Amino acid sequence: MTFKYKGMTKNGKQVSSTLEADSLASAKSKLKAINILYMEIKEDKDIFFLHNILKRKQKAKISMLSNFSRDLSIYLNSGISLVNSISLLKQSYKKDKKFETFIDSLDTFLKEGQTFSSALENQKIYEIPEFYKQSIKISEEGGLLQTVLVELASFLKEQERVKKQLSQALVYPLFILFVSFFMVAFMLSFIVPKITSIFEQIDQELPSSTKIVIALGDFFQNRIEMIIIIMFLVIASFLFAYKKINKFKFFVDSFVLKVPFFSKLIELSELSRFSYMNSILIRSGVPVVQAFNLSSNILNNAVIKKVFVVASLKVVEGESLSRILENNDTYKLDTAFTQAIAIGEETSTLSQILHNLAELYNEANKDKINIFLSLLEPMFMLIV
Repeated sequence: MTFKYKGMTKNGKQVSSTLEADSLASAKSKLKAINILYMEIKEDKDIFFLHNILKRKQKAKISMLSNFSRDLSIYLNSGISLVNSISLLKQSYKKDKKFETFIDSLDTFLKEGQTFSSALENQKIYEIPEFYKQSIKISEEGGLLQTVLVELASFLKEQERVKKQLSQALVYPLFILFVSFFMVAFMLSFIVPKITSIFEQIDQELPSSTKIVIALGDFFQNRIEMIIIIMFLVIASFLFAYKKINKFKFFVDSFVLKVPFFSKLIELSELSRFSYMNSILIRSGVPVVQAFNLSSNILNNAVIKKVFVVASLKVVEGESLSRILENNDTYKLDTAFTQAIAIGEETSTLSQILHNLAELYNEANKDKINIFLSLLEPMFMLIV
């Protein structure tokens, strides 16, 4: 529950904000613990309504986490304490009600004496990725919070950049395809049936192509509503199955990895993200096995994800990580990647090797994405 309060600090300064608590009594105790004398305290109905609408935690946006990490690292590097940094951040996000509530929750938990990682875990506004929370937890323990926040901000910003680049590039081709589809549907549903009578008056055998167009026109005219409903159900069912049914997702991801060009594009993207995230985690002091397990959570492709999850389990048995990756039966990874992992294991420079691999794959992926985007528009126009 979220409570809104107005009160006064021990220095006589008036404050008004919100805090999370299980009950009104708990909220009052929390205010007392942080030396605030409340004059008014009540449940925040607006936030309560917002929580009812979004009962489950909303996934934190990449851009939001990136900006949050960057801003927080700037304050911490300036010598400002974590609690004061969070309070300053709260002032910067007054216009975003949901994010302000998120910051308020962190502020409350920190003032109660919890660690930053615990505050991120206990807040109920956003669903924070596990790798992010673990990075924060380990970096706190090792005194590397500022450094890791900068690394995370950079990593998340790059992920957002690639996502935006693809989204922007797809807008025009998809718009053309969408309009073209409805133009064809309109022609077949309304125009073709009106001129069918002309062909019926011709006492000649019509070409096969003309017969097909007339048949399609009749079909669309009589069943247009059913076609739209079926298309919607097929797309909705596919998306639902892809998100909820692991075997179906694995099958689709496995098929995509067999498509020429796209398979390499996806593999490079996944290996780049995985390598960069691992380099951050290992540098923060996370054991390699745990780092591999956590980093696999950021992978989208179920096939490649399975390779690393299985590898992180087998490496506990004492086998070399590079050998496990090399001999896995799920998917043959890029040879350069497994060889680099082997060198990193032998020289105890795995974190640096992974960082270099991330940059290498990122550059290679940029080139492939640029090629893909340059081909995408003419391909769509050709289909239209």
